[in-house]
Amino acid sequence: MYTGARIILMVLLGVCVWGLSGCAMFRTKIQESDVANMRALDATYGPQDLRKLSEQIAAEIAASAFLQELPGNPIMIIYGVQPRTTTFVDTQALTDRIRTTLMQTSKIRFVNESRRQELLQEQGYQAAHATDTTRTAIGKQLGARYMMTGALVEMQKETGRQVRVSKSELVYYQLTFDITDLETGIMAWSTTKEFAREARKPLIGW
Repeated sequence: MYTGARIILMVLLGVCVWGLSGCAMFRTKIQESDVANMRALDATYGPQDLRKLSEQIAAEIAASAFLQELPGNPIMIIYGVQPRTTTFVDTQALTDRIRTTLMQTSKIRFVNESRRQELLQEQGYQAAHATDTTRTAIGKQLGARYMMTGALVEMQKETGRQVRVSKSELVYYQLTFDITDLETGIMAWSTTKEFAREARKPLIGW
């Protein structure tokens, strides 16, 4: 009888230990990541690609013969990168980072196209309510001479329907970035960046 009770007690203790360890297994783990050395978790566009592409594009523009030959600090406007992707990609984050990096070089000035409505609203308020000495003059904004545009293209390829234990997915990206002279309509500078990533997923798993 004592032996049976002892066995039951041991089983109950084992269940408790398993339950506690099981709870720990399913707890969320949080840890800081080094943004400069982030790795891809799947085959699609990620933050590591945002950083790499923006740094490459900004560095090429800053070192380009096109920019070196321009007098002074040209004024540019960014009209965005068109996303031609199957999954959502925040291309505005890409152009924002390119603009910030270029502004830090002090070689290019940018028109704040995303805040034009607020600029006009503030100018209207100042015209009606601000003093003459602090009022912003209307019609004094500087126009951009060059326009930045681009396109991000995504192509996907998956393995066919065969007997296998895993599925492979290949995703290809191509970013084209252009600078156009607004006065002449001539494309003054252009570059292309591309990369591909392959991921394998088990057909059966958690």
